[in-house]
Amino acid sequence: MQYKQAAKIFPEHLLTEIQKYTEGCIVYIPNKIGSRKEWGLKTNAKTDISERNDNIRAEYRSGKSLRELSGKYFLSIDTIKKILYSQ
Repeated sequence: MQYKQAAKIFPEHLLTEIQKYTEGCIVYIPNKIGSRKEWGLKTNAKTDISERNDNIRAEYRSGKSLRELSGKYFLSIDTIKKILYSQ
């Protein structure tokens, strides 16, 4: 989210109209419906976590224990279980 000065963005007549409702405060204007990206697409976090989870599943199938996976990936044993059971 970026902060921008309203006077630099809005035409004067629109700024005057906005000031009738609020003045001297920060107003959040959300993205248009449908233009919002899904979580993790902008930073590849979704892909990275998916790959990590696939690696955890593969290592578990090859014999690694929950404790070993927990230590390697810095996750709780409960979180490792959730990843394994969410296949």
